[in-house]
Amino acid sequence: MRSLSALTDDGARFVSERHLATLSTMGRDGIIHVVAVGLTVEAGIVRIITSGDSQKVRNVERDPRATVAQVAGPVWLSVAGRATVERDPEAVAHAVALYARRYRQPRVNPRRVVIRIEPTKVMGSTGLFRTGDGA
Repeated sequence: MRSLSALTDDGARFVSERHLATLSTMGRDGIIHVVAVGLTVEAGIVRIITSGDSQKVRNVERDPRATVAQVAGPVWLSVAGRATVERDPEAVAHAVALYARRYRQPRVNPRRVVIRIEPTKVMGSTGLFRTGDGA
C-alpha cells in the first residue's frame, strides 16, 4: 500500500506548493459533502484547519471517513482515511504554522480546530511515489 512517507521529491514538492484541495466527508443524509480546503502534510499525516462549527467538523465527528484530493493539471493525489478533530491549542497552533508555511498566515479564528486524517489509502499520479511502494 502507498503511504505519504513514500513521496518522491516531486511528490513532496506537490504537497508543499500552493494548491487547493477538496475534502469529502459523509453528510448526515448519506450524501457526500465536498468542500475546497487548504491542506498540509507532515510525517504522513494530513491536517486541515477550519472553524469548529463547520459542517465538515460535524460530519467528521459523526462519521470519521474522509478523503482529501489535490489536483493541479495532470498531477493528482488522493488520501482517504480516518479523520479526527483536534481542539488542543498546541495542535491547532502547529497546524496553523504548517498552513502559514504552505499558503499564508490565516486570519485569527478563536473557534479554529484541526481535522487530522490518518491515511488508510493513498493514490496519486505516477512519479509522486517511490517505486515498489504498492499501488
